[in-house]
Amino acid sequence: MTRRSPSRTLDKWNVFTRPAPRWLEVGSGRTGRGSALMQMAIETSTMNFKSTGLKLFKSRPIVPLEEICAYESLWLNHGTWFANLAALFRENPGAIPSDLVDEGNAGLAMHRLLAEIGAETLAKTGVRVHGAGEYPKKLRDADHPIELLYYQGNWELVDTRSVAIVGTRSPSDEGAFNAGLISHKLVKSGFTIVSGLAKGIDSAAHNAALQAGGNTIAVIGTPLNECYPKENRDLQETIARDHLVISQVPFLRYRDQNFKTNRLFFPARNVTMSALTSATIIVEAGNTSGTLVQARAALAQKRKLFILDSCFRRSDLTWPARFEKLGAIRVKNVSDLIGMLTDDPTHQAG
Repeated sequence: MTRRSPSRTLDKWNVFTRPAPRWLEVGSGRTGRGSALMQMAIETSTMNFKSTGLKLFKSRPIVPLEEICAYESLWLNHGTWFANLAALFRENPGAIPSDLVDEGNAGLAMHRLLAEIGAETLAKTGVRVHGAGEYPKKLRDADHPIELLYYQGNWELVDTRSVAIVGTRSPSDEGAFNAGLISHKLVKSGFTIVSGLAKGIDSAAHNAALQAGGNTIAVIGTPLNECYPKENRDLQETIARDHLVISQVPFLRYRDQNFKTNRLFFPARNVTMSALTSATIIVEAGNTSGTLVQARAALAQKRKLFILDSCFRRSDLTWPARFEKLGAIRVKNVSDLIGMLTDDPTHQAG
């Protein structure tokens, strides 16, 4: 495999000074519909980046579509997961995906993306790459930091004061009510609500934020072109259009795997959600809930972890007391929670 040495050139004034590789050049002998699709993807997939101004790529210029194709190619290798990808990038400091992928393999990924995902979807997909611009430094607090994030919507929301509200997909009436109440109160206190767009607590938190006229971010466990659950499609489209949807899930790898294997992306995104926020609030969750992955991540990343008192009152649950001993904060009423978040200087934007 031919690898290119990472460029150290800083050029924040001309974002796209780095030349595109030959496999991205429409005039390189490829003709017909595929060529037109490639041209459309190249032109439109950069629009999200140009529109944000000259400040965007502060550390090195990139071609966004090139990085998408390279990252997708890395994920097509058997056994690739976030842990070994993070190790690969640690071993190659300063590298971005295109530095680590043979151009031929990246080109193959490009053809699959155009054929199976489509130029229209790629045109709507923004990326943030570690080492190139507005990548959130707080993601580096994760054990296996994500090197590339896909997104749709207003990226600037990442820099607002944000809190995650998470919990079970099958909440009690009390749990759903509490999720909505907390979301509403936090919005009115100037917080952005972050959740995972799942059924139950997540949906209640997102919807309450929207109804309160606030901002919300969805960190999803599928690629941007997928929706899970299906009944949240309208909600996902609304958040992508007016707020922000973030995914770390590669399009092609997700297509190549079965549903059982793809389920592993959901707990992985919980780790990212914790890193992106200043605190996580668990409203309601069972002993085997994926929410507990986020609880562990929050404490490991030195984020505040709040657990509602109603969880402690359930005799069948062992996890609340265990996490309280590890540093989680028991919340007996919403007013106390709001006070702890608004009075703490660590819960500031950025």
